[in-house]
Amino acid sequence: MLKELSIIIVHHRTPGFLKLCLDSVKQTCASLDYELVVVDSMSTRESRDIVTERTASVQFLTSNENLGFSRGVNWGIKHSSGQYILILNPDIILTDGAVLRMLNFMKKHADVGMLGPQLRNFNNTIQQSYFSFYRPITIPARRGILSGFRPFRRALADFTMADADTSKIQTPDWLMGSALMVSRAAVDQVGLMDERFFMYFEDVDWARRFWHNGYKVVYFPEAIFYHYHQRESKSRFGVWDAILNRKTRWHIHSALKFFLKYRKLAQLR
Repeated sequence: MLKELSIIIVHHRTPGFLKLCLDSVKQTCASLDYELVVVDSMSTRESRDIVTERTASVQFLTSNENLGFSRGVNWGIKHSSGQYILILNPDIILTDGAVLRMLNFMKKHADVGMLGPQLRNFNNTIQQSYFSFYRPITIPARRGILSGFRPFRRALADFTMADADTSKIQTPDWLMGSALMVSRAAVDQVGLMDERFFMYFEDVDWARRFWHNGYKVVYFPEAIFYHYHQRESKSRFGVWDAILNRKTRWHIHSALKFFLKYRKLAQLR
């Protein structure tokens, strides 16, 4: 039987987070018509036990390899049936009524293909989760290599939409992929995530394609999720970080793929 909502959790070796995320889904979504799909990369007995102990009705998709986020999301979508799809990282905690508010907003706005909640740290500070598209100047600005110079400071402010009000609905270029709701109608037109992006930029690329196909990407602060977010690719040592930090290298590698895919930057929206 088709469901109104599919909740897809893409998990990779963080069982403690997975446990908390599943508990929050169970506690906050009990009144909703939803199905649960857990995609478990490099699956372990521990993660299987966590899932089966918490819900009897779940599609538990396991892989012995690290699928990466985009492949995991796509696999989950292919095994789901909901009219709307909520994609979650396992380090997300849902709050009461948030998913219902997102669903209602999507139903009222058929032109919105992708919706993101307000993400908060556990001390209640607001995370930056919506952005303008990357430009080549954004990469060194974010990495801290040249961030002290005025053009790079301005580029970073533009990228983070520093002047936008986080308490108001926004239409950014893209949303952090940690928590996204998309409509199946939009996905059917736009297509699945580009699996060439193993880590980073899969969410940027997907949002770009939503815009290109006539769907809006919306930040929706009336729904609040909590997110344990540690930016592991964040630079601490400037240019040396690109050499020493494996995830920084992945980020730069994915950025190059993105820029090559969309060589004409004027087409980014």
